[in-house]
Amino acid sequence: MEKTEFKLPAPPKEMLTIRPPKGWISLNLRDLWLYRELITFLTWRDILVRYKQTLLGASWAVINPVVNMLVLQFIFGNLAQMDTGDIPGPIFRYTALLPWMLFSKALSSSGRSMLTNRGLITKIYFPRLVIPISSVLSGVVDFGISSLVFIGMMFYYKIAITWTVLLLPLLVILTLLVALGVGLWLSALNVLYRDVGYILPVMTQLWLFLSPVGYSSESIPDNLQLLYALNPMTGVIETFRWALLGEANPYLGLQLTLSIIVATTILISGLFFFRRMERTFADMI
Repeated sequence: MEKTEFKLPAPPKEMLTIRPPKGWISLNLRDLWLYRELITFLTWRDILVRYKQTLLGASWAVINPVVNMLVLQFIFGNLAQMDTGDIPGPIFRYTALLPWMLFSKALSSSGRSMLTNRGLITKIYFPRLVIPISSVLSGVVDFGISSLVFIGMMFYYKIAITWTVLLLPLLVILTLLVALGVGLWLSALNVLYRDVGYILPVMTQLWLFLSPVGYSSESIPDNLQLLYALNPMTGVIETFRWALLGEANPYLGLQLTLSIIVATTILISGLFFFRRMERTFADMI
């Protein structure tokens, strides 16, 4: 007599359904920690792609700030004769270019990041905040390389290093937060309106001349100092100069305080705006 085997039916597989949230949603920043390896991967990918198939490779991280320093020195130093106090003009302007180049590259990369990663966005799920964050972080490597030139300039001009240089990591973080906050707004708007991609280079160039990169903020009239300090890069750049060169202007406290307040406001509002628009990215990109 044959035995009959009875098999229990397999339990049904759990199905995960992802639906876009409604209304003003929470930020769910915990997801960023869960996807930290993806942030690292995308950051490293951006670094490798940036200098792929170039003759000079990472040398461009040195050439770009040096050329920009020479141009600013010619315009504001030789032609406009802008006073830099006891600090030589080239190192005065190169010190400001360190945070500025970090900011401008991070802003440009994050502003276009959603369109340049459309293949990932339309195929797989992950927190979309990963993309602009990784775009911002990738500029830190260039910042480190260009800082080597500054060290050589300090030896050449015989400028001593003080304890204030320990504040540089915090200033780098503040610079990245400013770039990320603005980049979140621009990256989300760029999905809706492709005009943002054309406006971004013009806005960055205009922002350069509205920031104390080629000149000192002390040249701004006293009655405009408060308005000028609302530019978050004003406090960042002037604090960089103080931390590296040891000379502070009388408005530094006001500038740094407003930079932190404005940067925090832009970042928080940018996070909420980005998360609200996130539901439409896959359809509109």
